[in-house]
Amino acid sequence: MPSDFSVKPTLTGDRVLLRPFVDDDLAAFEAILADPEVARLTGSPPGEGLEPARLRAWYGTRNSQPDRLDLAVVDRATGACVGEVVLNEWDRHNNSCNFRTLIGPAGRDRGLGTEAVRLVVGYGFEQLGLHRIGLEVFAFNPRARRVYEKVGFVVEGTLRQVLRDGDGWVDAAVMSILADEWAAHRGHPPV
Repeated sequence: MPSDFSVKPTLTGDRVLLRPFVDDDLAAFEAILADPEVARLTGSPPGEGLEPARLRAWYGTRNSQPDRLDLAVVDRATGACVGEVVLNEWDRHNNSCNFRTLIGPAGRDRGLGTEAVRLVVGYGFEQLGLHRIGLEVFAFNPRARRVYEKVGFVVEGTLRQVLRDGDGWVDAAVMSILADEWAAHRGHPPV
C-alpha cells in the first residue's frame, strides 16, 4: 500500500488539528521561529531566522511537495497555529522516512505535541504504508525525547558531539519506531 506524500490530509485529534498550511500561518511561524528556545532546540544557528520573503516561499510550497508531508499543528481550543509536524527524507525503496516537529511557546506543556506526533506517525504507518520512521533529538531537549518515548520511539544509538552549543558540544539520540511496533500499541506502548 505504499503511497507518495502528495496527499496533504487533515487529521483531527481531541486537542489538535493537523492540516495543510494556509497563508494565515505565516505570522505564527514568524513568531515561533523568532523564539530563542525554538532556535536552540532545533539546532538552528543563533540569530539566523528566516526573513519574511523566504518564510513565505518555504511555507507557500509545502503543500505541493510530493516527497514529504508538512502539516500545521493547530490548537483546537484556540484555533491558533502552534507548530508543525513533518515526515521528510522519504526513502521509497525502504518505506522509511525521517520525522521532525516544531512546537512554539503557545503550544507547549499541554499535550499538544504528543497528540500531534501520534496523529502523524499513525498516518505514516496506517495510510502511507511506511515501515520505519526515524528521528534525532538533541540531549538538551528531554521534553521532546519524553514525547517520542511516550509514542513508542526506541533509542537506537547516540550521535556524539553532533551540535555545537555555545562553547560545548551536544550529543543527539537516534530513535525510531517500526510498523509492527505501532500496530501493537498504536502510540501507547506499555510503560
